[in-house]
Amino acid sequence: MKENISLDKPIVMVGLMGAGKTSVGRALARRLGVPFVDSDKEIETAAGCSVVDIFAMYGEAEFRRAEQRVIERIFDTPPAIKVISTGEGAFITPAVRKLVLERAVSVWLRADLDLLVKRTKFRDTRPQLLHADSRKILGQLIRERYDTYALADITVETRDESLRKTVAKVVGAVAEYVNKKEENNGEK
Repeated sequence: MKENISLDKPIVMVGLMGAGKTSVGRALARRLGVPFVDSDKEIETAAGCSVVDIFAMYGEAEFRRAEQRVIERIFDTPPAIKVISTGEGAFITPAVRKLVLERAVSVWLRADLDLLVKRTKFRDTRPQLLHADSRKILGQLIRERYDTYALADITVETRDESLRKTVAKVVGAVAEYVNKKEENNGEK
C-alpha cells in the first residue's frame, strides 16, 4: 500500500547500529513508493571493500570523509525523493548533520541498550563491536551520541516489535511532521 505523503525532500534514517535504520528504511521506501539507498552499501561499492575493511585499513577519520562525500553524492543523484539509511556515525559528523538537517527530513530511530545489544549480537559487520564488549561500547555510544541524534526532525522509539509496526509508527510520525510543516507554511 503506497502512502499519500507529499514529500518535497528525502527522508534520512539516523541512529545507532541495531536501531533498524536499514530494515525500517527499506520497508518505509517500499511503503512510500520511493527508492531506498543505504549509504554504507554505497561506500562499500565506491571503495571496493567492506566498511569493516575500510576502518581496519584507513581508520575512522578517513571513513568519515568518504562517508560525507558519498552522502553528498546520494543527495545530488536523482530522484530527489528517496529514503536514505546512514551509518551510525554519519549524523554525528557536523558537516553531514548540517547537510541532512538542511536537505532532508531526518528520522531518529531511538532504541534502548538491551534492544541494540540483542540486534547486534551475532553480526560481524560492526567495526566498533568486533572483539569488544558490545553492551559497554553501545552504552558509551548512547551516552555520547543520543543528544546529537535528538537534533533530528523526528524521533521514533523503536521496540522489540514487528517491522510492520515500527514502519507504521515512522509513517505516522513523518505524515504528522509534513502536515505540521505545511500548516506552518500556510500561516506565513
